[in-house]
Amino acid sequence: MSQDALRRRAREALATGAERAPARAHFRAMGIDPARLDGPIVGVASTWTGTMPCNLNHLELSARVADGVAAAGGVALGFNTIAVSDNQSQATPGMRASLISREVIADSIELMAHAHDFDALVCIVGCDKTVPAALMALARVDKPAVVLYSGPMRAGRLRGRTVTIQDVWEAVGAEERGLIARAELDELERHACPGAGTCAGHFTANTMAVALDCLGLACIGDGLVPADELEAKGAAAERAGALAVRLAGSGPTARRFLDRRALLNAMAGIAASGGSTNGILHLLAIAREAGVPLTLDELAGVGAGTPVVASLAPSGRFMAEDLHRVGGTAALIRELVRGGYVDGSAPTVGGATLAEATSDAAVPDGEVLFTVEEPFKPTGALHALRGNLAPDGSLVKLAAGRRYQQGPARVFDSEEACTDAVRAGVVREGDVLVVRYEGPAGGPGMREMLSVTASVVGAGLGESVALVTDGRFSGATRGLMVGHVAPEAARGGPLAVVRDGDTITIDIDAKRLTLELGEDELARRLSTWQQPLLPEAGGVFARYRALVGSASEGAVLLPYSSR
Repeated sequence: MSQDALRRRAREALATGAERAPARAHFRAMGIDPARLDGPIVGVASTWTGTMPCNLNHLELSARVADGVAAAGGVALGFNTIAVSDNQSQATPGMRASLISREVIADSIELMAHAHDFDALVCIVGCDKTVPAALMALARVDKPAVVLYSGPMRAGRLRGRTVTIQDVWEAVGAEERGLIARAELDELERHACPGAGTCAGHFTANTMAVALDCLGLACIGDGLVPADELEAKGAAAERAGALAVRLAGSGPTARRFLDRRALLNAMAGIAASGGSTNGILHLLAIAREAGVPLTLDELAGVGAGTPVVASLAPSGRFMAEDLHRVGGTAALIRELVRGGYVDGSAPTVGGATLAEATSDAAVPDGEVLFTVEEPFKPTGALHALRGNLAPDGSLVKLAAGRRYQQGPARVFDSEEACTDAVRAGVVREGDVLVVRYEGPAGGPGMREMLSVTASVVGAGLGESVALVTDGRFSGATRGLMVGHVAPEAARGGPLAVVRDGDTITIDIDAKRLTLELGEDELARRLSTWQQPLLPEAGGVFARYRALVGSASEGAVLLPYSSR
């Protein structure tokens, strides 16, 4: 008998079959009448954690989802998985756990769905690895599902201006260079993050919230309801629960919303909102889990060819709450459908197409959200660069400013070494900082370089110093910063043989990242390279290092990696 047939037999016996009496005994222990087990059973995956404000409201939202499930005639079974705070772990060895946690979260949801054979799932997500992790898990289990994003934090206010965690990081660099007083940094720290929710700017978490709506796996507009709008957010949770009950059994399954069309729509939403380079990394991973052929260059092509129609931090003026105020993702999607950048015939989990679901959305206000004819920026900010320094590709988010830099390399074998150099004042205008052995395997875990980039900007060098790394960048990063260089240094990529003083050229228009060396000299260096001693890695870190593939393919684990 097939595994599917065995599952159907077990599910059919759950309510009354003698062989499932032990299972019903446990349901009774939880106060669930077995008579209800003939109806839809909905797994509610929460990524609550008390270690950060980003996901702090998940337990309350999970309870409201359960209310929605019960009111619609279903049984909600809640469970939790982990979440790592990028901000809390930023610039520490703990940051190595961040990207690795994406795989662990996806594994956790997949295992629970397999073990308990839910009829449908609601995944409550927030801080940025939880969004792609849930989508990766849903691609694997392919059950009916709804995803609910838990909402952004409000921006802080200080002396009449809007402030976020980005300002705090950049102020650290400014304080260390003596550009501001410690008292000013302390005051900013106290005001930047006023309450629960994901980071207020359009950093990676809110980037992925936009992607969710463009995929069609969420109730459009519910995600960016701010976390502190308790009743509105609770109502969104109840809607998600009720919808999951309606989908259970006969509704479309998750992969319908994770096909090539949907993923390209998500990329257009990421690009049009000025989103993070991490969005491309995660879409590549989701595509591989869903069995969808999709390349770095294809996603970056959409990223470069889509106009930026939202003025959102870090490259614009406004915050996620402001986008919600002027119509939210529905207004963004409507404009992109109108302009031909999003395929409006793609389905949504509610049953309507993207075009139908957003047809009555607000028109662009001209301050936060713009038309495609008169965009905030005429071309996209996300670009893939290749060349002899990145044969398999790299990514840059060009928020503003220069599109070309050629300068001497300053080489560092860790994030900490580079940050220390910037903060010590030894980095000069025109330098191209190289941070290597921070890739998926080298780290392991492909840390974000926010401490470096924020220190560069805070020190007043953001317009003259560039950075090239096999690590990642936070969505709060700005400046000419090239990441995701592949192959990574730890696996013998050309980044491993760059030397201090070598000339590096970054050319956005030509889409090239070049180490100005002759082919023979580069080949000679590569032939004599030996892998240095990498940071010690045991347990899950060792397993990740051994199995992870290239960032250019989403940094997924075997068997999906082609490494």
